[in-house]
Amino acid sequence: MEFPRPIGPVERRLADALERGPIHLTLLDPEKSDPATSARLARGAVEMGSHGILLGGSTGISRERMDASARAVRAAVDVPTIIFPEGATSISAEADAILFMSLLNSRNLDLVIRTHARASLLVARLGLEAIPLGYLVIAPGMRVGEVGQVDAVARDDPLAAQGYALAAELLGMRWVYLEAGSGAPLPVPVEMVRAVRSVLRTPLIVGGGIRSGPEAAALLGAGAQVLVTGTIAEAEGAGPSLRAILDEVNRARRG
Repeated sequence: MEFPRPIGPVERRLADALERGPIHLTLLDPEKSDPATSARLARGAVEMGSHGILLGGSTGISRERMDASARAVRAAVDVPTIIFPEGATSISAEADAILFMSLLNSRNLDLVIRTHARASLLVARLGLEAIPLGYLVIAPGMRVGEVGQVDAVARDDPLAAQGYALAAELLGMRWVYLEAGSGAPLPVPVEMVRAVRSVLRTPLIVGGGIRSGPEAAALLGAGAQVLVTGTIAEAEGAGPSLRAILDEVNRARRG
């Protein structure tokens, strides 16, 4: 009997890094930065300690743009370059892997499974490593909540977040991502992160609205194992806000 596909080299690298403590991923939008700028931002983030680069964010990213950005970033850094997809057009063989993620609380079945069904054969044909992930939008959700047609989980409803997260794990998704939305005024509530972490065995990713060291420290203390930041990296580059967040990640890794 053969069980589902084994963990690929990129996912294994991230999992091995998690054995030593929390990690950080930097999210860059190929539509907001040209390939050379993305490469420069990625290099600065990695020099500060970021463990991987996610490429995605906007709707309608062309394959040509994703190809060029992925090539530039991979040439600039020695950490994984992973597609954070907004649709099938953003799939690129130039990246190391793709987050094969289901938007768990979307009303649009395309974003829950139908797009995945259409894209799966292309992902396999390209030999692109797929990392199965349950993606859950927490209020306010921002642009991803609108485009994703989500019923956002209320910030005071940790039980709902627990249910979605555990369901994703039981369905075989190997990572769970709590997303407050790019540019959210506040991150996912600490109490919700703590509640979700208490029911999961899979790694827990938290992103959206993380702007400071104290916010990062609170989320890490509540059980977040991967922090994702994008807006501050694109706005400030390898500036003081990103450094403060990465300082907290590195502090947690040192124990």
